[in-house]
Amino acid sequence: MTNLPIACSFLFDTPRLYILQSYLMSTRQAQDKQKITPFLWFNDNAEEAAEFYVSVFSAKFPDSKILNISRYDEAGAKASGRPVGSAMVVAFTLNGQEFTALNGGPVFTFNESVSFVINCESQEEVDHFWEKLSAVPESEQCGWLKDKYGLSWQVVPRQLGEMLGDKDPQKASRVMQAMLQMKKIDVAKLQEAYDRK
Repeated sequence: MTNLPIACSFLFDTPRLYILQSYLMSTRQAQDKQKITPFLWFNDNAEEAAEFYVSVFSAKFPDSKILNISRYDEAGAKASGRPVGSAMVVAFTLNGQEFTALNGGPVFTFNESVSFVINCESQEEVDHFWEKLSAVPESEQCGWLKDKYGLSWQVVPRQLGEMLGDKDPQKASRVMQAMLQMKKIDVAKLQEAYDRK
């Protein structure tokens, strides 16, 4: 909570009000379709990050693209200290889920208290997202990873939830024990633990 006043003063000084107004203008169409949009705070690489995420997801989900980029004009650049023409706010979609990325400066960074879950249909999907996103080996555990921007993801097969929720507590326990030994989830090993007598 101690960072909240800092965030408010940071966002609502003149340069940040300019950012907020531009964000609201750029995402008006998205707001009509989606009530809750994750808003990701980057230092100065929001456009690069959005392009990276779109490249990773569009290989599996064609409905992944950059929707809009609001750039600093001369007045905004002068107020914020950012270069003219640099990205201010980037709206993008991953498999139809809309996100907004902001170049907000080096005030806040991501941590594991927030993560995004990718529900995968197969081991091949798990492998794809794991290989493309994981950039911090020491953060890999039980399907969790951290990407090169510090954002945390959970890459899990849909079967995992079904197995862990099985009405047979012994099956669910075996699957849990198997999962706890993994970094990247191995569907075959989960199935083997589930089927074991």
